[in-house]
Amino acid sequence: MTSVLFVTDAWYPQINGVVRTLEYTARELEQRNIRVEFVTPRDFRTVPCPTYPDIRLSLTTRRRLRRLIEQFDCEHLHIATEGPLGLLAGAAARKMGRCFTTSYHTRFPEYVAARFPVPLGPLYAWLRRFHNFGSGCMVATSMLENDLRSRGFRNLMPWTRGVDVDQFHPFETSVFPETLPRPVFLYVGRVAVEKNIEAFLALDLPGSKVVVGDGPQLESLRGTYPGVHFTGAKSGEDLARHFAGADVFVFPSRTDTFGMVLLEALACGTPVAAFPVMGPVDVIGNGNVGVLSEDLRSACLKALELPRDACRKAALKQSWAACSDQFLANIERAKKAFEATRPGRLQSVSGPPL
Repeated sequence: MTSVLFVTDAWYPQINGVVRTLEYTARELEQRNIRVEFVTPRDFRTVPCPTYPDIRLSLTTRRRLRRLIEQFDCEHLHIATEGPLGLLAGAAARKMGRCFTTSYHTRFPEYVAARFPVPLGPLYAWLRRFHNFGSGCMVATSMLENDLRSRGFRNLMPWTRGVDVDQFHPFETSVFPETLPRPVFLYVGRVAVEKNIEAFLALDLPGSKVVVGDGPQLESLRGTYPGVHFTGAKSGEDLARHFAGADVFVFPSRTDTFGMVLLEALACGTPVAAFPVMGPVDVIGNGNVGVLSEDLRSACLKALELPRDACRKAALKQSWAACSDQFLANIERAKKAFEATRPGRLQSVSGPPL
C-alpha cells in the first residue's frame, strides 16, 4: 500500500471518536511511508446540521468528488462517514469502477430516533444499501458486527480502536481543586441527547459530578442540574488531567459503537461505570477495570473499589499500531474481493439516491 484517501464528513473543529480515529490512523500510516490524503468539510461551503449546528454539512456535487478522487490519485479510497461527502464519494467511486471501503462509526438510526419519532427499519435499510455497495465495511466491536450482520450488512471487517498512552496517563497532582467534594464522578464527551447524560446526572451519588464537553444539550443541562460542574470542551494534557483526576469515569450512553473515551479513562488509571451495552461490553468485558450494570448508581459506587493500576495496564494493550495493521489488512482483503467480483458488479451497481 502506497497511498490512502480518506473521505469524512466528521472533521475539526469537531472533536469525536471518528476524528481521533482518523487522525491517529493517518499518523501511523505516514510513519510507514504511506501517503495519506483527506477530503473533509473544510474543502467546501457548509450549512449547519439541523438540531446540531456544530456539525457542518458540505454542499458539493458528485462530479467535484470525482475530480478530487482523481486528483489525489491514491491507491485506496476509504469512506469514513455516511454524510453528504461520504454518499457522494461512494456514488463517484461506483461510477469510476473504483474499489472502496467504508466504516460504521455511529449508530445513526438510533441518533435520529433520539431526536425524531421515526422507525429504525427504513434508516437501516438505507445505510445497509450504502455500506454493502463498498468492498468492505469496517466495525470496531464484535457486538456491532453481529448486530449489523443480523440486519443484512455484508463484508464486515474488524477495525478496533486504540489509545495514545503517552498523552493519556496518570498524573501525580489533580486538576480539580481541593475544595471539590470527593469522590469525583466524570463524564467526557459530546453533550447531546443521544449520549443519555441525564441517566448519570440524575443519580444520587456522593461527592461531585463533572461534565467535560460541549454540544447542543449543554445549556439545558446546566439549567436543570445547577450542582453539576460543566467545564466545556477540553483537549490535550488538560483533558488527560481531567480523566486522571476523577475517581470514576461514568459512561451512560446506550448508542455508541465503541466509546474511545473508555480507553482514555483507563489509560489515565480511572475505572469505568457503564451500562452493559455495545461499547462498554467490548472494551471493559469482565476485567477488573470497570463495573457494568443496569443499575448505574451501583456501578458507580462499586467502581470506586477497583485498582487504578489495573486500568492503566489494560489500556497499554490497546495500541494504534495494531489498529492500523487491521486497517491495512482489511484494505488488502477488500481489493481481492473487488477484483473477484468486478465484472458482474460494474454491470449491476446503482447507488443510493442522492
